[in-house]
Amino acid sequence: MKAGPKSTAVGRAPRRVPGAAAGAVAIRPVRAGDLDAIVAIDARVTGIPKRDYWRTVYARYGAGRHAERQFLVAAAGEEVVGFVIGEVRDWEFGSAPCGWVFAIDVRPDARQAGVGTRLLAAICAGFRRAGVDKVRTMLARDNHLILSFFRSQGMMAGPFIPLEMDLAP
Repeated sequence: MKAGPKSTAVGRAPRRVPGAAAGAVAIRPVRAGDLDAIVAIDARVTGIPKRDYWRTVYARYGAGRHAERQFLVAAAGEEVVGFVIGEVRDWEFGSAPCGWVFAIDVRPDARQAGVGTRLLAAICAGFRRAGVDKVRTMLARDNHLILSFFRSQGMMAGPFIPLEMDLAP
């Protein structure tokens, strides 16, 4: 998911994002009218349409502007082809304030064109403007696609270990 003219894999040129000239993808704050596209991208990737969930996320992160909360989209012309959501969290788990990315996705037919890289760079720039110098995320250990993406961006294992247990009825 690297941007630029170089190939993303041996013998493969970067993809052109559908509906846009090369490099014409804009990263901008989410708008209420983007919600249908976000629900569609998420449903295509996860197989589960979660319209109510995304309305709640939009209400918390997209409606109004807060320096510590960000909900950005990648738009190719009028088409939303990706999104990223995160916020600055303070002192959880004994950690100094840092940016947390809790959702990032790019429409499958727009991947490997640098869209995810640009989304992550934009949210990180917002975190820096909010005064933090570290970004974290959490993901399922078997999600090799997103793990590979974050590692390609320079992210590595952090100082925390997630623990869980089932709650008996």
